[in-house]
Amino acid sequence: MTDTTPGTWLADRALLRLSGEDVRGFLQGLLTQDMALVAPGTPQWAGLLSPQGKALFDFILWAEEDAILIDCEADQREALTRRLAIYRLRRKIAIEPVEGAVHWSRDGNRGTPDPRLASLGHRWLDRSDDKPATEWLAHRLALGVTEGVAELGQDKTLWLECNAAELGGVSFAKGCYVGQENTARMHYRAKVNRRLVVAPLGETGDRTRVVYPELALMVELRRIEALGDAFVPDWLDAALKADTTAG
Repeated sequence: MTDTTPGTWLADRALLRLSGEDVRGFLQGLLTQDMALVAPGTPQWAGLLSPQGKALFDFILWAEEDAILIDCEADQREALTRRLAIYRLRRKIAIEPVEGAVHWSRDGNRGTPDPRLASLGHRWLDRSDDKPATEWLAHRLALGVTEGVAELGQDKTLWLECNAAELGGVSFAKGCYVGQENTARMHYRAKVNRRLVVAPLGETGDRTRVVYPELALMVELRRIEALGDAFVPDWLDAALKADTTAG
């Protein structure tokens, strides 16, 4: 009998563990997210930015007793480790890859809701699986949610242009972190003039980040007054209307 159970393994994700001396304090001064919100059962989306406030890496943070697990892109895990090590200096903090896998289900009761958007589905950490999830990419893009170096760009896109405020990837109440000054200025002055959006596949250009021919979709960085045929899901539409009202 053919197994029709959908796969859950996000094969393009990997895990890093950070542990040691005040690891939360270390990350609090680096990342866009307030580490006080990272608790068992409540993972949080976060970014590591350049000093100018541009996205370098994005990932999901999970609490594991006194350690923090980073659910990141598998092919960026080594680069992320090197970047974090630059800031570690002489702190007694271990940054190491760990076995295990990230899993996802569009429906069901297992795991916890994706911290960016509940409609993305549930995520959980477990052992690896030989049956990858095949619907994740299409589901995520249909909801207008972008992630990863290919879509966000590396040191190319300001964090708020990645829709970080709308998707819970930044705290404006915490203290300083790398890239905080420009990020806060944009937020309080309502100066987010461009947005990363998902659109039907069409003519590509300088604003195109990545194309998905198999899905007839692409991700682009567009000015908010020229979104054109881009998908504008409810969560983004509300933010754009609020910006217009504030302006």
